[in-house]
Amino acid sequence: MNYFRTMLLLAAMTALFMGVGYMLGGTGGMLIALLFAIGTNAFAYWNSDKMVLRMYNAEPVTQASAPDLYRMVAELARNADLPMPKLYVLRDQQPNAFATGRNPENAAVAVTTGIMQVLDHDELAGVVAHELAHIKNRDTLTMTIAATVAGAISMLAQFGLFFGGNRDERSPFGFVGVLLAALLAPFAAMMIQMMISRTREYSADRMGAQICGAPMALASALRKISGYAARIEMPDAERNPASAHMFIINPLSGARMDNLFSTHPNVENRIRALQELQGEIAPRPSVRPSPLPKTGRRSGPWG
Repeated sequence: MNYFRTMLLLAAMTALFMGVGYMLGGTGGMLIALLFAIGTNAFAYWNSDKMVLRMYNAEPVTQASAPDLYRMVAELARNADLPMPKLYVLRDQQPNAFATGRNPENAAVAVTTGIMQVLDHDELAGVVAHELAHIKNRDTLTMTIAATVAGAISMLAQFGLFFGGNRDERSPFGFVGVLLAALLAPFAAMMIQMMISRTREYSADRMGAQICGAPMALASALRKISGYAARIEMPDAERNPASAHMFIINPLSGARMDNLFSTHPNVENRIRALQELQGEIAPRPSVRPSPLPKTGRRSGPWG
């Protein structure tokens, strides 16, 4: 089902590319856009995870640099029957996290410095478990491709507006077509992202609660993150809104409502769904890191 969803996403994004190309340059523009779409899809499949991590200046974490965090993620990965993902930290005060990678063998989990300061250990474990659920469900391929291709569609539309607006004869719709493509293409790309992003959050919440064995810890984390994210801006996300759907909570200012224009379900709805799981999921022992040697020095609250 996840492979079918990925192929459907690629087909929809490719069709949107071609539609924008036709509006900007007629049949010739559509063919150029098709070639551009094929290249972008192939590039996104192999490199979109690296692009997203670079977009947010993610710094790799090793067992030596953050032993507590590393051990916690390793234990949760064992619970989920997954290989240990690569681990990254984003130096941003907004508490948030995301996962990326084309498959579980090439996956990565990224958390912000803000989330490590705001959440307690069990809450952070719930967040990491949620991201591991995305990896296990192979949502990360769909998410990263959507982010990369949606950004490319917006770039193509803006390129047509700024460089093709004075060449009306190339577009069968004239300058109006160029303007509509520039305005509507990013919106259409956003709608495609929403089609594949909202229901997967509920699924990842449920599986994440099973991985960590503590639905209410994840629920508490969602409430805390949502409250802080509403007040603390994430500049990198504001500059790259096409990647907002990848995060556990929408990192953009506004867009917190559970309506047609939100990439994430309403947080209270997610919390209620987790509350209903209480009692259904057998608790696991709290994922606690092994104590550091007495001579060990911590560089922060998580190692």
